[in-house]
Amino acid sequence: MIRKLSLLAAGACMGAAVTIVSGTGQLPGLSTAVAASADTYRQLNLFGDVFERIRADYVEEPEESALIEAAINGMLTSLDPHSSYMSPKNFQDMQVQTKGEFGGLGIEVTMEEGIVKVVTPIDDTPAARAGVLAGDLIVGLDGEQVQGMTLQQAVEKMRGPVNTPIMLSVQRQGSDKPIEIKVVRDVIRIQSVRSRVEGDIGYIRVTQFTEQTFEGLKNAIDRIEKDVPADKLKGFVLDLRNNPGGLLDQAIAVSDAFLDKGEIVSTRGRHENETRRYSARSGDLTGAKPVIVLVNGGSASASEIVSGALQDHRRATIVGTRSFGKGSVQTIIPLGQNGAIRLTTARYYTPSGTSIQAKGVTPDIEVLQELPPELQDKVTETKGEAALRGHLKNTDVEKEESGSQAYVPPDPKDDKQLNYAFDLLRGLQANSAFPPSQEKAAIPN
Repeated sequence: MIRKLSLLAAGACMGAAVTIVSGTGQLPGLSTAVAASADTYRQLNLFGDVFERIRADYVEEPEESALIEAAINGMLTSLDPHSSYMSPKNFQDMQVQTKGEFGGLGIEVTMEEGIVKVVTPIDDTPAARAGVLAGDLIVGLDGEQVQGMTLQQAVEKMRGPVNTPIMLSVQRQGSDKPIEIKVVRDVIRIQSVRSRVEGDIGYIRVTQFTEQTFEGLKNAIDRIEKDVPADKLKGFVLDLRNNPGGLLDQAIAVSDAFLDKGEIVSTRGRHENETRRYSARSGDLTGAKPVIVLVNGGSASASEIVSGALQDHRRATIVGTRSFGKGSVQTIIPLGQNGAIRLTTARYYTPSGTSIQAKGVTPDIEVLQELPPELQDKVTETKGEAALRGHLKNTDVEKEESGSQAYVPPDPKDDKQLNYAFDLLRGLQANSAFPPSQEKAAIPN
């Protein structure tokens, strides 16, 4: 039996989605591979011929390991935007990142038509403080064009020693020419859960799903319930906006914290016997208090698992704008001393059996933010999964959806979505979607 090391639902960072890390070089649950056809062997011979011709005749002596790595990565990236090769260093960096601490600028990125796109700047990091915004396109790094780099190469260039600067050339919607932003690298320590009491409401923001997230959520709920008497506490706001994802087991645990029973998420692969279902255990940590979940165009992957589960069970009302739409599952397959490959092996589904791939989670109540004058006509929406070239198609929907507002005002008093949620919990706003009706839960019998 293949040993499962960990479950990762990394959002848009480096093109990852829900990922399963395998302890061997074989995909979990897959039967022995069918022998390659004679035509396949002919194609492999063609690869060998081209490789030898490059080695022998290229104008400069090429680095053979780099050629092999590029060939492997090209093969994987031709499949979809989220399959890729990770060098030993990049594999190690990914493992470090899931622990919630890594070096760099503090941005989650993906590749879009050869340009590095910012999915979201992480709260309280050098990039966020320097003014990098979700949806920005990074076209240059220290004067070097990004066009032609792989995503891994661009990420590698953005990382470096602490306290060293890097100049980002950013193309922002509505700007005629790139904006130059200087960012000083730092150790990025992610406090994945932040909370505060807003009078009679508990506010909990989850910025990423790391190994400490569920414990942080539990501690936040305990602190809020200690500070606000049960008869005074109106409910909780769970803020998942611009949360790109993280560990799948933590997304399941966060969902479970608000659910008493039922399925949370399922993953379905190419073969029927690869279906996996994850269900809630008895016990709601909030005592069934009302919950509102905030999402937007930067909420991806694990964030969509949580919001989709709570929405389907009618445990929470979803407020904001449509989420990113990352609904594919990647398996991380270690290759010994040669790094690892990230291979798309399945899709995930909400409890009602709905795939959010290239669609996203549609909020129960859509609330758009009001942009400040300096951002009007510049930042309108962030493109979602459906805009990525080569993305997996969602055949379950008539129309794929892409593009959703991802702006969150830095000052909470200007945050229209947050204040609308507060008003709903306090009864100052009325909407048929709140409180959600358990009788309308979209769960099959």
